[in-house]
Amino acid sequence: MADKNNLIVYCEYEDGKVADVSLELLTKGRQLADKLGIKLEAVVAGDNLKDIEKQIFPYGVDTVYKVEDKRLYPYTSLPHSSILIKLFKELEPRIAFMGATSIGRDLGPRVSSALHSGLTADCTSLEIGDYTDAKTGKEYKDLLYQIRPAFGGNIVATIVNPDCRPQMATVREGVMKKEVKDSNYSGKVVDLKAEDYTNPEDYVVSIIDRHVAKSKVNLKGSPIIVAGGYGVGSKENFELLEKLADTLGGELGASRAAVDAGWIDHDRQIGQTGVTVRPKLYIACGISGQIQHIAGMQDSSLIISINSDPDAPINKIADVVITGKMEDVVPKLIKYYKKNSK
Repeated sequence: MADKNNLIVYCEYEDGKVADVSLELLTKGRQLADKLGIKLEAVVAGDNLKDIEKQIFPYGVDTVYKVEDKRLYPYTSLPHSSILIKLFKELEPRIAFMGATSIGRDLGPRVSSALHSGLTADCTSLEIGDYTDAKTGKEYKDLLYQIRPAFGGNIVATIVNPDCRPQMATVREGVMKKEVKDSNYSGKVVDLKAEDYTNPEDYVVSIIDRHVAKSKVNLKGSPIIVAGGYGVGSKENFELLEKLADTLGGELGASRAAVDAGWIDHDRQIGQTGVTVRPKLYIACGISGQIQHIAGMQDSSLIISINSDPDAPINKIADVVITGKMEDVVPKLIKYYKKNSK
């Protein structure tokens, strides 16, 4: 069918659009495939897939495998797992990626378990490098470094999969950059029949009714974010941060500690277990800067840290550090911004 040992990305597809996380993984996949001198491929399974490849090819994709069947939408575990397991057995990809979404979290473990390949979830970085087994002394060239925080975020672990294939990883939306390689890039489309890759019993579950609630919070799209951590101290102080966010025309965000304390809703959580953001301005108030939080906002263009602790870890990556109590600093920021923006 195709050249073996390529890099393949499972693309999610909803309302006529390929998911951002899939396009981000295609961008990263293209970089890694170039480094390895292999092809980048994509697989998409669902219904109404006409011209779907036009959204995928610009990211530098050489082959798009399409499995179109009305029974494949909405997503259900069994048929999609069967498709990937059988396809991966045929293609023998070297590397496979999918989003760390509700679909990817369901699909990834099923596929890796069936193929005995292993899987690293929630990677924050993906690189290519060499590895020497300390016990056997055996050297491995060009492995996928699957990098993620571990042990509660106290260390960053680099995980390798020396012998089993594919090397599989999931990544959250927003962690990788989305970048078109060439709007005229063109590869080939391979149409696959669902019945060749699934079993009749895969369709025992059918979805009768489906409701997807869209989040009202748009942290990813906001150019300005004001985020609070445990150091904010109370729900009332978060109202003060909200005032600052409103004044600046930005969104309110939070660290996990503030969410766990019940001061703010989970859909505003930024970091490894929340949303990854890249705003032009990120104001961090009372956030110490655990590695999981840093992973979610370190690519912000300008970072301002407001913290009573001058040695807070977040200060190391901040462009501007204001040492003081947020109760004193934030009202002044609001006051001076209003004064200067008249």
